[in-house]
Amino acid sequence: MPAVAGRGRGRRTINEINMVPFIDVMLVLLIIFMVTAPLITPSMIDLPSVGKAARQPDQIIQVVLTKTEALEVKVKEQTSTVLLKDLAATVKQAQGAKDSVAAASSAVVISADKNVKYESVVKVMDTLQRAGIQRVGLSVQLAN
Repeated sequence: MPAVAGRGRGRRTINEINMVPFIDVMLVLLIIFMVTAPLITPSMIDLPSVGKAARQPDQIIQVVLTKTEALEVKVKEQTSTVLLKDLAATVKQAQGAKDSVAAASSAVVISADKNVKYESVVKVMDTLQRAGIQRVGLSVQLAN
């Protein structure tokens, strides 16, 4: 039912929205939020602490994923082409690790051509992770 102004002889309807109830509701909501905001406990985030840097690896084993998605393993100056299923064994052999201390002292770096699908890189990382190889990193080239 529209509001009607009744001054004088003519009656006309008021075409404005009554803002008072809207403002009342907004003020009540504002008060509720102001009262409840301090009661909400902030969640605690467990951030890692800064310690001394891990020592540099004794040797770096580089796994190169070429444009044709062929895998090459580079250890020092030697390069060998391997299949994905043989990658873990080749890397472990290159680490020469009978004990976990020697294996932890060598790092594996994955380098891939920029045209290689990301899925192929993930497969290589997954293969190395399933084999229990600890220090795996990705090599990137900084943009100019």
